[in-house]
Amino acid sequence: MEDVAKLAGVSHQTVSRVLNGNPNVSARTLEKVQGAIVELGYRRNTAARSLVTRRSNTIGVLASEMSQYGPSNTLLALQQAAREAGYFVSIAGLDDVTPETIEEAMLRFMDQGVDGIIVQVPHSGIFETLVSLNLGLPVVAIGATGENRLSGVAIDQTAGARQAVEYLISLGHQHIGHVAGPAGWVDTQARIEGWRTALAQAGLPEGPLFEGDWSAGSGFRAGQEIMRDAHVSAIFAGNDQMALGLLRAFGEAGINVPGDVSVVGFDDWPESEFFLPPLTTVRQNFQELGKRCVHILLAELDGGARGGADVEVVPELVVRGTTASPSLN
Repeated sequence: MEDVAKLAGVSHQTVSRVLNGNPNVSARTLEKVQGAIVELGYRRNTAARSLVTRRSNTIGVLASEMSQYGPSNTLLALQQAAREAGYFVSIAGLDDVTPETIEEAMLRFMDQGVDGIIVQVPHSGIFETLVSLNLGLPVVAIGATGENRLSGVAIDQTAGARQAVEYLISLGHQHIGHVAGPAGWVDTQARIEGWRTALAQAGLPEGPLFEGDWSAGSGFRAGQEIMRDAHVSAIFAGNDQMALGLLRAFGEAGINVPGDVSVVGFDDWPESEFFLPPLTTVRQNFQELGKRCVHILLAELDGGARGGADVEVVPELVVRGTTASPSLN
């Protein structure tokens, strides 16, 4: 920094203000300092800066199921939000989710000196495991809200499922089935709850429930089972991949969508609007989720109360071509 200051003809403090984005620097001075930085190839010594600030400017992110659309897009959103806030992200991916693997990953984060941790592990029981570790630094859990010991941020999966089913009911459907995700997932249970709640509030019987595994193949198999045994006019699928499998199964059997049966998905894959027909689905705002997570974590780092900050992001129903009134059947 002293070399940069000397070449630019300014003080050491002025260089520091430029590096920290202080707005109280004239355009001419900013240009001189930036020119000197480029000419000298100056790079900040992050380790030395951490000794002064007592922060590593690194956020640990514990993640699992990263091959799935929702978790992978949430991870991308977290990285973007952290970068915009001036933080690096250190990622620990879990293949096997157990209390032991979670604790091991958390201890590694502690050894790295991360400032805080965001946990994106969409399995039931994760909240209790995190609380039991008593880590002593800010932790924000994705998909877990409603507790006062740990902060949580979630997309309101139950509300999204209700939107989907209530829309089908508004079209006149009375026999609505659900193809759910795998057991043990927080999102699976929340979407089942939303489906059941919407039906109960409308005074409608609960339609058939099929368990999938998020894959298009499981949706295809559910579609074949529906055609053999179930009498439904609409299906709410737990994600767009399983909805795609349903469309394939129905198409091969000569069942028209939406003329014979309506289909609604969840996630709003970028490809969903190019399904044939285009898929009605529930859009999740992963960018907003990432921003909210990082915002809460940084607020706690800056002296805010730890734990108890609960935020829910409401998803949005996107109506396309796979839904219609059952009167067309």
